[in-house]
Amino acid sequence: MQITAINASHRGDRGTTHFLLETLLRGASEAGAVCNMVVLARLKLNRCLACLRCQSDEAHLRCIYEDKDDMAAVLAQMAAADVIVFATPVYMMTMSGLMKTLLDRLYSTMDVSDMHLNASGLIHHHVNPAIVSKPFVLLTCCSNVEAETPRSVVSYFHTYSRFMDAPQVGTLVRNATPLLEYARSHNQMGAHPRVARVLAAYEQAGRELATSGRIHRSTQRAANQEIVPVPFFSLLKRLRPVRLRVIDGTQRMLQQNVS
Repeated sequence: MQITAINASHRGDRGTTHFLLETLLRGASEAGAVCNMVVLARLKLNRCLACLRCQSDEAHLRCIYEDKDDMAAVLAQMAAADVIVFATPVYMMTMSGLMKTLLDRLYSTMDVSDMHLNASGLIHHHVNPAIVSKPFVLLTCCSNVEAETPRSVVSYFHTYSRFMDAPQVGTLVRNATPLLEYARSHNQMGAHPRVARVLAAYEQAGRELATSGRIHRSTQRAANQEIVPVPFFSLLKRLRPVRLRVIDGTQRMLQQNVS
């Protein structure tokens, strides 16, 4: 089993996205998988120009940036993988610009003049299954606790799965990342049982990917559980007084981290 994780955080290896990926891949490696992480922030990825050169007869499926940036190397890593992990923080209620740039550049691997019905029964054009039809996991994280915050990212990759005939074999959504960052920066992981349980679930998710090619639903629930140390927080956070207390607590933690 070969797993390629694509880290689309602008913070590269300094952010929560990287930390969660490392935790996931540690479990996968321990279970025998060959793992590698592509950190997009370290690479040069030009944005798609929509110039349509890749759809022309003289340069069929060849991007205008061929040999001019690192996209070809990323595509090679995706093609070599058995499972891909798309990992992005939520920026402005959607995926990062780095992730969107990568996905836009996939256009040059597709012949848009070759239309057909795909396996999901959708009208779509040709795709390169060796690149885009691999089983994949979505990993997304955000500082907010509102369920609405990552909704756009989760919805996008559901649609990606259907159009690309790519089985989605796991969805990991980590909210309240300031709590996670606070526990990390103060070396208090063991003092926060909910954080410890979430990280254990991430390692277990990696082991399951390596051995069965998918993350079990129970493990996804454990990884996605609330880490705010308040009983029934998923219900209570709908109440305005609780929201105000969360705002106050988050601000205090962020101030402590800055200082």
